[in-house]
Amino acid sequence: MTHTKVRYLARFDYEVMVQEALRKVVQEALTQVEKNGLPGSHHFYITFQTDRPDVTLPNFLKEKHPEEITIVLQHQFWDLKVTDYGFSVSLSFNDVHEKIAVPYTAIISFLDPSVKFGLQFIPDDPEDVVPMAENTTDIGSAPKSKSKTKHQPKENNVVTLDQFRKK
Repeated sequence: MTHTKVRYLARFDYEVMVQEALRKVVQEALTQVEKNGLPGSHHFYITFQTDRPDVTLPNFLKEKHPEEITIVLQHQFWDLKVTDYGFSVSLSFNDVHEKIAVPYTAIISFLDPSVKFGLQFIPDDPEDVVPMAENTTDIGSAPKSKSKTKHQPKENNVVTLDQFRKK
């Protein structure tokens, strides 16, 4: 029996691995809120890209915030749904409930100021994202990316959370 040696030239992409792990933290926090509501004084500031075809947002908000927006999940939010791909929630804008849907890969930052906790993300390039069906807030499954290239690593690949820790 002959064995062929296979030489792997691939490298671990630690930056991508860390980003995916940190997105799971956001997913878990939102899942707990979906099941039990926000405990104590916890509340979230979530900043995400609005210029992506897989983000569902009312047109007037996309026009007002063409690149990114920050939403607050605290007192007035409804119908939070969390999936492996992203989340959807209804928020009040000008006294009208509007449903939004956000994939985790569109999130730029996630903050819970009540405990001085925050995460920063490198969101996917909007041009690499395949649009969801029009007028949908279904975030149940991820659309496929147009390309397999990930973001180029920044010069500094160290992730620190020191600025958010209590001193």
